[in-house]
Amino acid sequence: MNRLRCLWQITVLLAFLAYGMGLAACQLGSARADEEQTAAEAAPADPQGDHGLVIENDSQLPEGYPHRYYELRFRARGGVSALHWKLERGALPPGMKLEDSGVLHGEPMQAGEFQFTISVAEGDSRESAVQKGFVLRVISALALNWKDAAHVNGNRIEGSVTVTNTTPDDMDLTFIVLAVAGNGRATAIGYQHFLLARGTIAKELPFGETLPYGGYVVHVDAVGEVGPKKLIYRERMQTPRPLHVMVGP
Repeated sequence: MNRLRCLWQITVLLAFLAYGMGLAACQLGSARADEEQTAAEAAPADPQGDHGLVIENDSQLPEGYPHRYYELRFRARGGVSALHWKLERGALPPGMKLEDSGVLHGEPMQAGEFQFTISVAEGDSRESAVQKGFVLRVISALALNWKDAAHVNGNRIEGSVTVTNTTPDDMDLTFIVLAVAGNGRATAIGYQHFLLARGTIAKELPFGETLPYGGYVVHVDAVGEVGPKKLIYRERMQTPRPLHVMVGP
């Protein structure tokens, strides 16, 4: 009798232990599920969403140069039908265009950093569209700036400029400065022709000449040519108003 009672007590104890272990496992599983749900809610969203389409190009596009032809094709994966591309926000560099086929091309007219967002969609369904932001930097290939702005010195107009070549190529540079009188007559007051090495930064070019009495607008032109690649870069600037020579030569 005592043996039966002992066996019954052991059986009850084992049942309670099994129930307790099952409850603990259930609570642990619930806690893990809660943690996974919280982690999923906290994770950053895919900027292109859960759509099948994914734009593959890097956000930082290859650099371009003013007045130099630029062409890039945007790519996307996951589509099964014809893709259509569109500029959604921001602005492309002046002189450039995005085609429906995803080709960005043209000759940028000015230097600067341009940020814009484009989208791609399958067929005529805008519901399938995904978007991505891009940055395109247009670097001044040939930069021309005043060093000593054109000014009158007695019966002379003189000054200096700086030229910079940021391209990976040496360029054949022609530099000319004209003083244009009110009657349209132009007098050369500066000229140089030389090889401007790649990576040259702010090379100073002086100019100046004696001129007759009168008012003159000073025009500065720089033309860089890379013969092997058939590339030409141009920069120009002028004085905002005529400079007056009050003393004759």
